[in-house]
Amino acid sequence: MAERFDVIVIDIMLPDGSGLDLCEELRDHGIETPILFLTARGEVSDRIAGLEAGADDYMRKPFALAELQARLQALGRRGGHIAPSRLEWAGGSIDFRARRLTTSAGEIPLTAREWKVLEVLAARAGRVVSRDELLESAWGETGSRASESLDVIMSRLRRKLGPRDGRDWIRTVRGEGYALDSPP
Repeated sequence: MAERFDVIVIDIMLPDGSGLDLCEELRDHGIETPILFLTARGEVSDRIAGLEAGADDYMRKPFALAELQARLQALGRRGGHIAPSRLEWAGGSIDFRARRLTTSAGEIPLTAREWKVLEVLAARAGRVVSRDELLESAWGETGSRASESLDVIMSRLRRKLGPRDGRDWIRTVRGEGYALDSPP
């Protein structure tokens, strides 16, 4: 029986291979567990390579133990929620890898923030995502300016996705957050 983990910590320089290759292999096998690279290699190109390999976070050695604990807790809260690569329904589709939203009206362009908010909601389709979690994921903060921007983005996403059976795709759950209804 395979064990499940809350977070995976990998070094880039492993004794028997590359941590980058291991990370890519885990993602290719559908492992959605959050991955943190903890390594001595800290150049910008190294960090980019780690994130492009599928890592969720990257820390350079030496590190403060308190920061590592905080990052692991934050990654653990995400619970390995990764947006599906594609959502399809009778009136259109969302291809997250190609960044393409298509409805009966044709291809609809989305901004980078709209994609991020949509990805967070799609990763938890049918479940409520708190407003603070959306803000933290898409803006990295929960301040009033980000909050106002989220209101605008939710309005635009609802308009761009269009109605489904007379309802919005994105439901507001008062006092809790938002939920993306799963496609039929």
